[in-house]
Amino acid sequence: MQNGLPYAPRGRVVGLLGGSFDPPHSGHVHITLEAMKRFGLDEVWWLVSPGNPLKDRGPAALGRRMAAARALVDHPRIKISDFESHAGTRYTAETIMALQALNPETRFVWLMGADNLAQFHRWKDWREIMARVPVGVLARPGDRMAGRTGKAAQVMRPARLHPRASRLLGRSEAPAWCFVNLPMTDASSTEIRAKGRWS
Repeated sequence: MQNGLPYAPRGRVVGLLGGSFDPPHSGHVHITLEAMKRFGLDEVWWLVSPGNPLKDRGPAALGRRMAAARALVDHPRIKISDFESHAGTRYTAETIMALQALNPETRFVWLMGADNLAQFHRWKDWREIMARVPVGVLARPGDRMAGRTGKAAQVMRPARLHPRASRLLGRSEAPAWCFVNLPMTDASSTEIRAKGRWS
């Protein structure tokens, strides 16, 4: 790994799961494995961010979150990266542009939960993200309706793949996105912090 960037063999389809991972937990692993299966991904990179521009409270120290993620994950197709801290990117659109510039032969897919899709229109340059990479949306029970009826979902409706075609997402040209329902685990970073198990 150089500059926080995992090695990506030419022609691979790589899912990008960004977030604070504050803390990382089994739910992150679950959606990662489901994303690989549902969207036809060769591997997934966890992009552990220095901070979230949409959140007021800063996360735990980056080094601590990286160490916790590496201790949690034992899978050859899941890579842990602090690329954003090395590249100096603050927003997802910038991160994707930088990754594509460094890996022109790699096909990237942005992964997000349905809760993020509901507020996706608030992200900086969200249309640029959709224009650059396919987007895979993983829906937990309770998050499904808000994501499907959000502004971004309505605007991008013509580019949506049917869930039965989800394995084609990784080889699709942007704009393309797919929304899949998953039986999710109950683990959440917010709940773990609230119970004092990450302090």
